[in-house]
Amino acid sequence: MGKNPRGERLRKIEKSFNYREGIFQNISPSPVMVEKGDFLKTFKKFLKKPKNTLPPGPLPSIKTDLKNLPGGNPVLVWFGHSSYILKIEGKHILVDPVFSGYAAPFKFKSAKSFDGTNVYTVDDMPPIDILLITHDHYDHLDYKTVSKLNPKYIVTSLGVASHLEYWGLNMDKVTELDWNDKTEIIPGITFISKTARHFSGRGFKRAKTLWASFILKTKNHSIYIGADSGYDKHFKEIGEQYGAFDLAILESGQYNEAWKNIHMMPEETVQAGIDLKARVLLPVHWGKFSLALHPWNEPIERVIKKAEELKVNMTTPMLGEPVIIGKDYPTNKWWREVI
Repeated sequence: MGKNPRGERLRKIEKSFNYREGIFQNISPSPVMVEKGDFLKTFKKFLKKPKNTLPPGPLPSIKTDLKNLPGGNPVLVWFGHSSYILKIEGKHILVDPVFSGYAAPFKFKSAKSFDGTNVYTVDDMPPIDILLITHDHYDHLDYKTVSKLNPKYIVTSLGVASHLEYWGLNMDKVTELDWNDKTEIIPGITFISKTARHFSGRGFKRAKTLWASFILKTKNHSIYIGADSGYDKHFKEIGEQYGAFDLAILESGQYNEAWKNIHMMPEETVQAGIDLKARVLLPVHWGKFSLALHPWNEPIERVIKKAEELKVNMTTPMLGEPVIIGKDYPTNKWWREVI
């Protein structure tokens, strides 16, 4: 479950502009539950989740040789939910990998991955140059996966290194970023940490570590790694300052009106892509776990409908199917074939 910051690490965090009253704060007021009483109502609904929150059969996938991805244009391979690998400038960047089969510290049935989504393991990964961890929630920071990886460098949000240190990882590899910090630990590859509207926590205490979105910039490409976020003005502000992006990777699932402050609705995902001035939108945070009450395939259907209405370019790769940025954007509606 990790360990929250303390001692010298906590004293460093307390100097952050975003840390007030003992916790990290969103820019806009963002209670996790919109109204009082929603938590109990929602909990009762989770005890009787509809059957359609799970796919009727195994999800299809493509087993790509990740150790021999093509050079040239950047290549992205999505593993479901918010896990994916990027090959860019000849370097491999792994984002929020969860290969344990569960988005939880224990084997909770409700957090189990969908059938067919566990085709990739740590052993399938090429040497990882940078492991990027956006925040410390279990569906983004997976102890079993991270403990098996041996990346050259780790980039993460402020405070998350406390968990990594507790697990015995080498802190010489780790760079923590506050919002608006940037790092170029590999020449030619820059990460800029930006605002997100979310929260953090692996136990009862929330917001002791930071959550963030990230901009990945090279000489020729710019990619927005959205992580988890409710919709807010920060998308437009980032788009005006850093757009246009070759690709915006934005969450589109695990939403509910009761917690819309910290997870976007699908239609807002499309608007966020517009705000960011993204050339292509890749919807993620769906296709592996059922962490909400909506049908398992509703997120992508709602995103597609809105994207078509607003004429937003999208890519919808199957799990394991390469996206070649600037060249090949898969658009097959593969989830409609799941039976």
